[in-house]
Amino acid sequence: QVQLVESGGGLVQPGGSLRLSCDVSGRTLSIYAMGWFRQAPGKEREFVAAISRGGSSTDYADSVKGRFTISRDNAKQTVYLQMNSLKPEDTAVYHCAAKEIRYLIGATYSRPNEYDDWGQGTQVTVSS
Repeated sequence: QVQLVESGGGLVQPGGSLRLSCDVSGRTLSIYAMGWFRQAPGKEREFVAAISRGGSSTDYADSVKGRFTISRDNAKQTVYLQMNSLKPEDTAVYHCAAKEIRYLIGATYSRPNEYDDWGQGTQVTVSS
């Protein structure tokens, strides 16, 4: 069973930056495609970014494209989400998610029900 633990959230002013980390344990990160999702109060969980198992492909929600960057370091068992030019509407709990992949090492996934395992989340608040 894989465990996912997010960190790096906090309070930041509009225009600021944060880097979220998702530490993976229990199984090797290299067999998973990974994603970041977020959920604001009263709203459904929404896709933010995804990275393929091989790391060569990424995908982003239109709302974060050009501002957020997803990356992975398999040696460190960690997935990152670099968030720049943050806006108040980015305020949410951010969750990382893992999908075990056997063959499609270049595929990314953007729907929550495609993922098998989830972290508890880290709060990001963008406010002046």
